[in-house]
Amino acid sequence: MKKKLIAYLGGGEFTEQDAKELTCVNVAFGHLYPDGRIDAEHRLNEKIPLYKQWNPDLKFVLSLVQTQSNSFTSVCANREYMHKMGEEAVRIVKTLGYDGIDLDWEYPCVPSNGQDTCPEDKYRFTELIKVLRAHLDAAGDGYLLTIAAGADLYYAESTELDKLSQYLDYINVMTYDLKCGFHALAGHHTQLFSSTGDVFRNSCDQALRLFHAYGVPKEKLLLGAASYSRKAEGLKDRNHGLLQIAPKAMGYGPGYLDIKENYIGKNGYVRYWDDEAKAPWVFNGSTFISYDDPESMTCKAQYVLDNDFGGVFYWDHNSKNTRELLDALYAVLK
Repeated sequence: MKKKLIAYLGGGEFTEQDAKELTCVNVAFGHLYPDGRIDAEHRLNEKIPLYKQWNPDLKFVLSLVQTQSNSFTSVCANREYMHKMGEEAVRIVKTLGYDGIDLDWEYPCVPSNGQDTCPEDKYRFTELIKVLRAHLDAAGDGYLLTIAAGADLYYAESTELDKLSQYLDYINVMTYDLKCGFHALAGHHTQLFSSTGDVFRNSCDQALRLFHAYGVPKEKLLLGAASYSRKAEGLKDRNHGLLQIAPKAMGYGPGYLDIKENYIGKNGYVRYWDDEAKAPWVFNGSTFISYDDPESMTCKAQYVLDNDFGGVFYWDHNSKNTRELLDALYAVLK
């Protein structure tokens, strides 16, 4: 089975070489309204025909986020709205050149993201996916239906993964932000495996094995990688910052190219490699930065091959920042 290699693209630089290495582009974002309407306007829409000239096999999927905090839960609670969303999905693939629709609901049943969600959304989400699948299938041409999913137990228990996977082409498991604004522990935010001593046992490997155990076929599971970093500041100079408690949660840090050009070997920053986690970080005595680089990307791609998962995707693409990262993935997965 050919492995998928997918990039989320919001409008950054995209080249012919990118088009020839990727199998799919998730355009970020279209916007879902609480009544099922979809705003599909995006500056990339007019460029899709050109990109497909570069690679006729390249697929384009429109990823949907909420226009309001309750858009998804509102649509899920009303069958009329579900069918309206299905009609809108068909309109988009038929008129704008898209090959499918991706849902980025962060997250079903989770109120901490500012939603008025409810436990019933676990089952209503399945019904929504069934309705969307029926509409897209009726439109013909094998249109894709996918979701982005939170990479931990809370997501597996807030959804019916086994049932969802019957209707989905694949699931992008967001195995990044594993250490993030919810964590004051300085650790790898997109680690392939957990390190000894890490009290938060979340990793790419753990998440994919979890989703498979909950009934998702391996070929429908994609591992997530990152072109951006997470950082923790104000740390004590112990263990090169790794797995140390920070004064506040980990925030966003620089992109890969910025780290390569302006951090490693400069201003006291030293690159370290965690061979357990298969993940790099830089540290200058007080600031810890976790990121993906070509070495960790190579490990992730090889893991997907060795364990027969569906592929790799990453957030997000801008050719200058992601050139080396994409090349590393492609070298393994091609």
